[in-house]
Amino acid sequence: MSTLRGVGVSPGRAAGPVLLVHDRLPEPERGPEPSDPTAEAERIRPAAQAVARHLQKRAADTDGEARSVLEVTAAMATDPGLLSAAEQAVTSRRLPATRAVFEAAEQFSDALAAAGGYLAERVRDVQDVRDRIVAELSGTAAPGVPEPAAPSVLVARDLAPADTADLDPTMVLALVTEEGGPTSHTAILARALGIPAVVAARGALASGAAGARVDGAAGTVELVAEPVTAEAATRSGTRWCGSGKTADGHPVKLLANVGSAADATNAIDAGAEGSGLFRTEFCFLDATSEPSADAQRECYAEVLRPFAGKPVVVRTLDAGADKPLPFLDIAAEPNPALGVRGVRVAFDRPDVLDRQLAAIAAATEDTGAEVSVMAPMVATPTEAAWFAERARAAGAGRVGVMVETPAAALCAEELLAEVDFASIGTNDLAQYTCAADRMTGALAALNDPWQPALLRLIALLGSASASQGKPVGVCGEAAADPLLAGVLVGLGVSSLSMTSAALPAVGEALAGRSLPEWRAAAERAVSAPDRVQARERARAAVDG
Repeated sequence: MSTLRGVGVSPGRAAGPVLLVHDRLPEPERGPEPSDPTAEAERIRPAAQAVARHLQKRAADTDGEARSVLEVTAAMATDPGLLSAAEQAVTSRRLPATRAVFEAAEQFSDALAAAGGYLAERVRDVQDVRDRIVAELSGTAAPGVPEPAAPSVLVARDLAPADTADLDPTMVLALVTEEGGPTSHTAILARALGIPAVVAARGALASGAAGARVDGAAGTVELVAEPVTAEAATRSGTRWCGSGKTADGHPVKLLANVGSAADATNAIDAGAEGSGLFRTEFCFLDATSEPSADAQRECYAEVLRPFAGKPVVVRTLDAGADKPLPFLDIAAEPNPALGVRGVRVAFDRPDVLDRQLAAIAAATEDTGAEVSVMAPMVATPTEAAWFAERARAAGAGRVGVMVETPAAALCAEELLAEVDFASIGTNDLAQYTCAADRMTGALAALNDPWQPALLRLIALLGSASASQGKPVGVCGEAAADPLLAGVLVGLGVSSLSMTSAALPAVGEALAGRSLPEWRAAAERAVSAPDRVQARERARAAVDG
């Protein structure tokens, strides 16, 4: 038996026989040249449309985040730029259609990877679409997860979001991948489905194991040579009362991250007390021109309506070079993750921000939600003051900022003096603190939210929150880890916003210990030398 340590991205324990998910399709050959390049090129669009129809059919059979992922992947399959590039490669370079699709997709993937941020997160999607179109063209089986004959633990190099989206938790007991990171779409979907998952578990495929025991909280995978009796995932959350608080009654708002009306409905159904992050950029990403004030107003209102009478934190447009929007006309940058993004876009185009703030205020009146606004990628107190002045002038009653940079965390006292609250984006704060691209699987451990350096920055924010009398929340994926959620509360965080499916487990975990106990666990974690010991020390503290 061997034990691998990766990064736990979806809590829970499960065991069962191993089902290997084979690698992607082999790279298509460059020849032979087609005898009729025009006819060969004409094969590409029908194949892409067949792939899109299959994905749309799967999307229609599901809902929530899974449906959104499948719909986005279906749209990507028929992207005009991708298909045109592939057709041109056939007619001008006389490549077979399969090779042309492969090379066109590689060009798109390289460009997305270089852009970083949100666009880099789409690279795996493009590769998945590429393989599906190539399979359709060559008449072979499409890549993906094989149908389990019995409840199993899936082991793969990586999984495309479309493969993860509609997995059956009764048949897929746990996920183990050699690549991927804690903020990947696969990790987010695994949490949404309640499937324990560990990513960046190097050597899992080569082990030849017949069985596995997975701890999605600890990030460990025990691999054994003989088959293991299937044990369904053990999950907490069944005793959650729907109100966030510790065992001694200390209140902690449990909120949901949303980006669409469907997300909002799911959040309410899951018992969310509101939303700690409404990502407004999802209303802009497909727009070739700036949406009108009325269009923005209705887009926001659709998401806010289910939250009538509940708090919602609306994040203003988080766009920039890593999420290029044509109407912003932002020049290409050598390092987009460190470029003009978030509130920095508004410094050059304050008119876009002002129109968005006005639309948010109008949507608030339409819906009765208790709306606050916050700006992304704020680095200094001066930037926070600039945003707060504009937001209040637009009628915002409560104004905050996201803390995603070490600079903002280190100036927490001065930052909070300018606004009403702050919300920690642990995904970006982790990658900037450790200088580790969160989309690079080899660096997944550095993006683990249990990194002590990250916890120490959060502790600074918790201390500033107490001294300033202003709340600090967390809206990154770290909030979905039940044990880490308690540690965050122990560090002074007053609200936690996460994927809806994680709410019951987090709520039950918080209620299981008093605030002094969570503070003790936080102290143990912050003083640890590395991420593994940080988790182990926190676990030991609460288990007594």
